Amino acid sequence: MTRATAVRAVLAVAVLLASVFITLTMSPRLGLDLQGGTRIVLQARDTATVEADRETTDRTLEVLRQRIDSLGVSEPTLTRSGEDRIIVELPDVQDPRQAAEVIGRTAQLTFHAVEGQGTDQPGEKTPAPESTTEPAPDTDPDSDRLTLPDEQGRLLALGEPRLSGAGVEDATAAFDAQGGAGWTVSLEFRKGAGQDWKKLTGEAACHPAGDDRRRVAIVLDEKVISSPQVDPSVGCRAGLPSGATQITGSFSADEARDLALLIKGGALPVPVEIVEQRTVGPTLGAAAIDASAQAALIGAAATALFITVVYRLFGALAAVALGAYGVISYAALLALGVTLTLPGLAGFVLAIGMAVDANVLVFERAREECADRPTRSLRSALTTGFRKAWSAVADSNATTLIAAGLLFFLGSGPVKGFGVTLAIGVVASMFSALVIARALTEIAANSRFVSDYRGVNGIGRPGAVRTWLVRKDPKLFRKSARWLVVSAALVVVAVAGIVVRGVDLGVEFTGGRLVEYSTSRPVDVETARDRIAAAGFGDAEVTTAGDGDLSVRTGKLDNDGEHALRAALAEEGGETTKVRDELIGPSLGDELRRNALIALGVAVAVQLAYLAVRFRWTFAVASVVAMVHDVILVVGAFAWLGRPVDGIFLAALLTVIGYSVNDSVVVFDRVRELWGANRRTPLDTIARRAVLQTVPRTVNTGMGALFILAALAVLGGDSLADFALALLIGIVVGTWSSVFTAVPGALALERSAKAPPPPAPGKGKGTPRGKARAARRDPLDNGARV
Repeated sequence: MTRATAVRAVLAVAVLLASVFITLTMSPRLGLDLQGGTRIVLQARDTATVEADRETTDRTLEVLRQRIDSLGVSEPTLTRSGEDRIIVELPDVQDPRQAAEVIGRTAQLTFHAVEGQGTDQPGEKTPAPESTTEPAPDTDPDSDRLTLPDEQGRLLALGEPRLSGAGVEDATAAFDAQGGAGWTVSLEFRKGAGQDWKKLTGEAACHPAGDDRRRVAIVLDEKVISSPQVDPSVGCRAGLPSGATQITGSFSADEARDLALLIKGGALPVPVEIVEQRTVGPTLGAAAIDASAQAALIGAAATALFITVVYRLFGALAAVALGAYGVISYAALLALGVTLTLPGLAGFVLAIGMAVDANVLVFERAREECADRPTRSLRSALTTGFRKAWSAVADSNATTLIAAGLLFFLGSGPVKGFGVTLAIGVVASMFSALVIARALTEIAANSRFVSDYRGVNGIGRPGAVRTWLVRKDPKLFRKSARWLVVSAALVVVAVAGIVVRGVDLGVEFTGGRLVEYSTSRPVDVETARDRIAAAGFGDAEVTTAGDGDLSVRTGKLDNDGEHALRAALAEEGGETTKVRDELIGPSLGDELRRNALIALGVAVAVQLAYLAVRFRWTFAVASVVAMVHDVILVVGAFAWLGRPVDGIFLAALLTVIGYSVNDSVVVFDRVRELWGANRRTPLDTIARRAVLQTVPRTVNTGMGALFILAALAVLGGDSLADFALALLIGIVVGTWSSVFTAVPGALALERSAKAPPPPAPGKGKGTPRGKARAARRDPLDNGARV
């Protein structure tokens, strides 16, 4: 065992032990879509005097935290997103009406002078009438006034806001046993606001007792929550000091506490609007976890069995490294505190299938070395395979990391979790392949038995697919334009689906509400549609979902409307349980749709820039054309199938982009290598050889991912079926396009390009010949010659 192998082995053991320790001592943080609960996204809005910036949004968040704490929700989470959004997560809350009602009191708390009895419709603003008395100081007789009903329903004409809720320091409910006033609410104001309050109550005290104008109205969300009379003991212009203010009335204990909560918690610096609301039942999250776990076990077992059959002993060692990858990546998720969402869980499972890619690249390279030089040692062939595969491994994983980064930075909600788990999976797969698998295979290669019996180790002989291709030697690119015609025809069919059938944009992109129900008795779609229409929801779209569940999609539907809709279904279906609930505001739907297009555009531009730096511009353009080809085919397939296009689909589409470029990178990396070593050979011949040499890798890697995705599609249920289907289609068309779209496209571009062929390996600009030769030396060759 060499020193390098020993270091890799020690490092692998240390990381595995640490990962096992983390796995046994830490629990995962589950997102609401896995544990069940309600997620609400609030948008802070500007007012005439206050801008909804980072500072005011943070203050608003703290006020909302006080409101939500009053609900008694277990471990609520409130975070700011961007400059002016607040994300509220309420675990185990299945009926969000109460939470939305408390949060939805979004207008600023204001204090008004009462100018008399109102005569206009509630909520209307009318010019103030001429007063026969002297106007109070600091008031404008020509200003508008608001007409609102008081607590008993009598209309009151209110003056302009004199004080905002931002000036409230505290509001407490207490029982006044000594004074006999019962339950009261005491108010304390901040320094400047206390003076405004004293002036407001002093002006009201100038009117006779019992006069409406002696009252002060406290308004929240255009609703009078209290309009107390100023006590007769308070003199005109004297007013009430901050600490001595007490609201009395025939309050019960709950009414007093609610009023105190409204006054104290209603002091929002800026108003907020609910732009997104999602509710997931606990059974749906638990089922998704179980289904994903089963898919991961079945898919990983099938992948491990497949690479063991193909690569024998070394394949079995790679399967061991694959198991280690699963432990390391899961431990990394726990250690980093990543919240595991449903798309993130799918990304974790998918990365298992993609983790074999680096091992397949190395093993295929080692097979080539053994075939070219049958007398060389197994250890030497394996080491050369790792060295020559490094470029393709690095580039292919870099493109996947780019896709993961775009998912994180441009995705929304749970899609970000998919980007995080995919990125962690890429890094962990690199470690498992280049450290763990390499240490295991190098130790095995030192065994005389493994080295002598080439049929045992799995890389001493070329594979059946490569042998068949070499014997047939198909002239793939003699007329390369015909492949471009086939690809163009496929694009036309996909575009026809988009135009004829249309793209079924999910509620996430269109706005509206999508609710999924489970009923104790079977209800067919037509009956459910009739019941819902009779309840006043004639525009609702009703479809089946899952195992007999009903999915209802509407435009604008508030929480009370959803409750009525559920009651209508319960009349026919018995006990009706809400399984899933998504509400997206129209402004957020437009924004998400716009961001999805931006994400796709940025993905194309970033991949093009990376490939242009790493390869020739012709290769980069051809790869991006193939990538766009794949995107159009996947979208077109979903259009023809009538499947919804939502945020999860976008995550799958961006992953397809990374996978497509990954395949093209492997092919063009081999083209670059062969062309540099054979500069006088025609490029179409070079391309044919490169494709034939990389087909085994493409097939074997694709099979690993297909096993996982097939398991997800069958076992994942409705939540993951569309995600898996999009990736299944994407991998198939990506494999096609990397060979029959990207390569013919590059050949067509190269015919008009004037750039010379790439330099021979090791002879790049500024590389001395001696150093190039040294760089190509076998690592087991000490340089001695006889």
